[in-house]
Amino acid sequence: MNNIIDQHEGFSKEMTREFFRSVYGYMFSALAISGIIAYLAGTPEFFVKYFMTAEGGISPLFYVVAFAPVGLGLLIQMAYQRLSLGFLLALFMVYSALMGLSLGVIFLVYSGAAIASTFFVTAGAFAGMAILGYTTKVDLTKFGSLMYMLFIGIFIAGIVNIFMKSDTMGFIIAVIGVFVFTGLTAYYMQQLKTVAQDENLSGIDRSKLSLIGGLQLYILFVNLFLSLLRLLGSRD
Repeated sequence: MNNIIDQHEGFSKEMTREFFRSVYGYMFSALAISGIIAYLAGTPEFFVKYFMTAEGGISPLFYVVAFAPVGLGLLIQMAYQRLSLGFLLALFMVYSALMGLSLGVIFLVYSGAAIASTFFVTAGAFAGMAILGYTTKVDLTKFGSLMYMLFIGIFIAGIVNIFMKSDTMGFIIAVIGVFVFTGLTAYYMQQLKTVAQDENLSGIDRSKLSLIGGLQLYILFVNLFLSLLRLLGSRD
């Protein structure tokens, strides 16, 4: 009997490890794609050619690139059950590329040293909260719901501030954002742990959910990075 229990626990642990390998594989792949494209697109020549009009204003293409990932991310998360894994992966790659194009702007605003140092600070904070969320015994459901409501609030405030261009509001959004995105990282890690340990999931559902998990963690990482960059980064 003990051998059977040990074998079952061993299988469950291996299943969980495999799930998180896939989750982080997707997350790191998205970060790599976005990072490379952002670096290539983060030049004045690229921005002027593709994102500015002949009159010197911001072109509609810029807003399409900036806001398309929002709709695409929602589509992936809400319709994943009806879409094939291959199509989800294609959408995921397109999402990562679009995010890279929109993130290229930071290379025009901040120094390379500030971007690099903030990235490592983000990685440390993200890893710490991910470990906390995975290991804690406290149910973070209510906490996660609160963080999600705050996220919606700062998202709306961020859109408003695009037109207001208030440095004070931008600073406040960034401060709240650091708190929200680190909190959501712990919450989502706890949720992903529950999914990983669900033995009733089929193989294809497990594969799709690992992609969704990678997308969620990627979104949190990028938003935490941008919030910290707003607070810590030195502008060129």
